[in-house]
Amino acid sequence: MSTPRPARPSGWVLGHVAGAPVVLAPSWLVAVAVLTFLYAPAVQGLTGLPRSATYAVAAVSVVLLFASVLVHELAHGLVARARGQQPQAFVLTLMGGHTTFGAAAPTAATAALVAVVGPVSNLVLAGGFLLAAHVSTGGHLLPALADADGRVLEVLMGGDGTVLTALLLAGATTNAFVGAFNLVPGLPLDGGRVLEAAVWAGTGDRHRGAVVAGWVGRVVAVGVPAVALARPFLEGREPSLWSVGWSALLGAFLWAGASAAIRGARTGRVVEALSVRLVGRPAVAVGAQSSLADARAAARRAGAQEVVVVGPDRRPAAYVDHEADVRVPDALADATTVGAVCSPLPVGAVVDGSLVGEPFLQALGAATEHAPVVAAVVDGEVVALVRTADVLAALRS
Repeated sequence: MSTPRPARPSGWVLGHVAGAPVVLAPSWLVAVAVLTFLYAPAVQGLTGLPRSATYAVAAVSVVLLFASVLVHELAHGLVARARGQQPQAFVLTLMGGHTTFGAAAPTAATAALVAVVGPVSNLVLAGGFLLAAHVSTGGHLLPALADADGRVLEVLMGGDGTVLTALLLAGATTNAFVGAFNLVPGLPLDGGRVLEAAVWAGTGDRHRGAVVAGWVGRVVAVGVPAVALARPFLEGREPSLWSVGWSALLGAFLWAGASAAIRGARTGRVVEALSVRLVGRPAVAVGAQSSLADARAAARRAGAQEVVVVGPDRRPAAYVDHEADVRVPDALADATTVGAVCSPLPVGAVVDGSLVGEPFLQALGAATEHAPVVAAVVDGEVVALVRTADVLAALRS
């Protein structure tokens, strides 16, 4: 799955591809241990190997699975880079893997192409593994798979290359599953990215595409455990504890990803419309030697909520603190300078008030590193004060 996440996750860096690190998250070790333990019985039934050798073969199979996941993620990143979208990291984790990007895809076509190439790479690998397994059995595997009598196990147990065949067949089945499952059209799966791109292309609204694909993803999240649990009952047996556990875990993972996509789409819509008019409080500029009475009068005339004190070069230097302001009675306002009731604005606590959307949000992020309150300036004149709390409230809405 591909996601626009700017931060590089922690873990061991194995190398770099397409200008981005390949990161092995610590949780990957947990996945290898658990999957090896779960797959070992199937390996033993297939090969008849001793217990220790069984676990070794199972571990190799799991490593091959994650190698296939890495190919999936590299396919995302390489195609994205070819389309002008730079990947930031390829990460292998407990739940498989993901590719992170610093920004979303610029077009619906790019989003769809980057998404679909991952599952396609797994399906191609599945075909390659299956063909290699067929060769390892002396050309008997594919006819056995097509045989209505189901002689697959007999064929696999009859050859000298049973271990190799088991590894190749594991690679074929896991890649086929990863490829096919990721094509399901619901976020956070790659098929959901394709659906999101299709809705985006049809409506011209990226965020609507994410909401639609997110809701479909929620349906998939509920459907996966429902199907996994309903099937045994329809066959007249009780579901195993393993089936209950993995289906519930997978459903929860999908639900969380789909819900995050919906929230992200709604936040993205707000970010797109973000401007100083939305989050700024209109301000008026006064000189440092102005009295508080003059500042109050200037604010009333301009219909401003805030007063910003500027230096001789018209650069914002401070702003009137409301709590300090209200403590000064009108009778003393003429004798009180604005400097007595001001909070300073550090150098850099200024943002271009003409920006809109993502550029405005990025500029705010840089400016609020200096102070939680920044002055918005248009053509050299102060137009508003922007408070971090107001921006966060707008994004949450």
